[in-house]
Amino acid sequence: MSSCFQNAIFAPKIRKTMHHFYCPDIHSSLQLTEEESAHAIRVLRLGIGDEIEVFDGNGHICTAIIEQAHPKHTSVRITQTSHIPKNRDYTIAIAIAPTKNMDRLEWFVEKACEIGIDRITPIICHYSERKICKTDRLHKIIISAIKQSHQAYMPILDETMTFDEWLSTVHAEQKCIAHCYKDATKIELTKKDVINKNISLAIGPEGDFSEKEIKRALQKGFTSVSLGENRLRTETAGIVACHTIHVLNQLVKKTT
Repeated sequence: MSSCFQNAIFAPKIRKTMHHFYCPDIHSSLQLTEEESAHAIRVLRLGIGDEIEVFDGNGHICTAIIEQAHPKHTSVRITQTSHIPKNRDYTIAIAIAPTKNMDRLEWFVEKACEIGIDRITPIICHYSERKICKTDRLHKIIISAIKQSHQAYMPILDETMTFDEWLSTVHAEQKCIAHCYKDATKIELTKKDVINKNISLAIGPEGDFSEKEIKRALQKGFTSVSLGENRLRTETAGIVACHTIHVLNQLVKKTT
């Protein structure tokens, strides 16, 4: 018997990964959403008896069997449900000005969700080049990113609001605004106490926040922060902020 044939016989079987679907009301409806049904039946060619994984975005993950394969309303039978606790003691909420080219904002949303973010708020600022930001497509991108990264919790996506409207909604432990102005009170984000805290951070348009906007934020208890020496694009700044907060918390976790 050849060694190649022996290896093929005795090699461990690789467990087939179940397909992952999002359905916020799976426990009450026992049906996939229309979009997820179409993806399951028309794209993945799944059928009756196939086993899938469904999550509701609130930490519950269900193993289910397809009982009715329909491209608009696929019915399932839940065989097992588990609850995945959140794996971190801090939250990240980023308010970000929509970019002129929406592809760049969509890139930020996708990558921030893969890294881990709890809330995204598109904000319209004084120097914003884009004054309208529809969130329908951003919501689809979030679902896709969370499914791809196999997370159990769905971030909140707020409807677009003005900067001042957003300021009045923020009640986080740590409130930060990143900007490029010289400010004696501004500190590096890496030196901010973000360990196990609820953090809200504002990223402005490429024309930056106006001085009046920064002043209003500081009056609301925000801290001016810097994301480094280089001037960053809006979407890059958002990713740097999100990743920095994660890294700072992970470093502390490893040393305790």
